Amino acid sequence: MANRRIDDATGVETVGHEWDGIEELNNPLPRWWVWTFYATIVFAIGYCIAYPAWPLINKGTEGVLGWTSRGQLAKEMSEAEAAKAALLASLDKASIEEIAADPDLLQSAVAGGSAAFKVNCVQCHGSGAAGSRGYPNLADDDWLWGGSLPEIQRTILHGIRSPGEDQTRLSEMSAFGRDGLLTGAEIGDVASYVLTLSGKEKASASSQRGAELFAANCVTCHGPDGKGLRQFGAPNLTDAIWLYGGTRADIEKQVYSPSHGVMPAWSERLDPVTIKMLAAYVHSLGGGEDFVEAAENPVVEVNEQPATN
Repeated sequence: MANRRIDDATGVETVGHEWDGIEELNNPLPRWWVWTFYATIVFAIGYCIAYPAWPLINKGTEGVLGWTSRGQLAKEMSEAEAAKAALLASLDKASIEEIAADPDLLQSAVAGGSAAFKVNCVQCHGSGAAGSRGYPNLADDDWLWGGSLPEIQRTILHGIRSPGEDQTRLSEMSAFGRDGLLTGAEIGDVASYVLTLSGKEKASASSQRGAELFAANCVTCHGPDGKGLRQFGAPNLTDAIWLYGGTRADIEKQVYSPSHGVMPAWSERLDPVTIKMLAAYVHSLGGGEDFVEAAENPVVEVNEQPATN
């Protein structure tokens, strides 16, 4: 107080403080700013009365309006569930064929299946469904058990070699080397022939010997043309699409002691509507087959291991 003085240049009193020769003028706040400040105080008091504001020991104040953010979220979730209930009921009631015939239902099923795929399937098939070694690419047109909507639905329901599932897709390729069915040289000849089927090698004496061995041991599952038989889940060997690798070493290893992939059955893990939506989504990825193609390539249920592959 004792250091206050009137500034000569402005005629305004100083506040009495000085920092390295710098002094502050005691200018009053603008009237509009003062009233705005008072208004914010009034608003804050009103807000604390109307809405939850003050934390207490076990909970916060509830406010006279009874509104909470959790309550609003619950209401919005309930409204969303109610809006979705009719659609889910329609999907539950319709067969997979009826869903495919209804563009609106199909669009909704694909959208729901996309979300379900991200939660349940990306761990093996990848976020883009392109798969990886040992896990099939779901976006191409190479199907071991069939790529129509009903066949995809059945595969999801019952899985592939899923333990404890009576209706699982089940077949296994014989271990021709490990079980002594073919010698190492014969396995090399078979690999040569298989490589010629996909155009990766030219015909040779080895592939000619392999053709005879193939006819004697492999056509039961892969067919005389090597294009595979879906009743056994046997792959097409002519399209250069390989689940466990397409090099000579990979093929020889698979013939010697084959790998057998396992996909879990989802019938006990997901509800029927979600499985229908997943089937619709997978079918929509680009490699799905229509019902005409499926009829031309029927899948026969086989639950016994074939003697040869």
